[in-house]
Amino acid sequence: MSLSFPVFETSSLLLRQFEDSDLDNVFLGLSHPDVVKYYGIQYDSREDTKKQLDWFAELGTNETGIWWAICSLDNHVFYGAGGLNDWNKKHHKAEIGFWMLPQHWGKGIIKEAIPIILEYGFDKMRIHRIEAIVETENLNCQRVMDKLDFIHEGTLKECEFKNGRWISLDIYAKLRDI
Repeated sequence: MSLSFPVFETSSLLLRQFEDSDLDNVFLGLSHPDVVKYYGIQYDSREDTKKQLDWFAELGTNETGIWWAICSLDNHVFYGAGGLNDWNKKHHKAEIGFWMLPQHWGKGIIKEAIPIILEYGFDKMRIHRIEAIVETENLNCQRVMDKLDFIHEGTLKECEFKNGRWISLDIYAKLRDI
């Protein structure tokens, strides 16, 4: 990856590197019950949330992925985050992830932001396969995967134990156009 962090703009969004000033917004998202219900990470304090900002920064330095803060074009409103992690250079694949603050759900923000992340992964990182692992009960995320033309490849039945019960995971993937 390049030494400078890639920043992207659409007609209404700014995708940029995380900043220390994003701590409160990341905490709001990753402590909100509706956001963390299907997300693998939850924080109970701003101090603990700092670990997430550190993780975002480390991804680029150790070249295991890249995540962006997704904001309004003028950078005044923080919507959420999205990016690629678990980048496997040998197999040219990575996992995509994203989350949004609930007040911004259903506004098309993810549908506008994710294609930029996909393009970066395919073109700049030279990824061939981008995977999404979605809890089977996360119907909103499944709809997003369908709208973004990810292919549902199958379901891993009761493969993880979460909150005292077994959950199943759906595997989605998008391949680079050759």
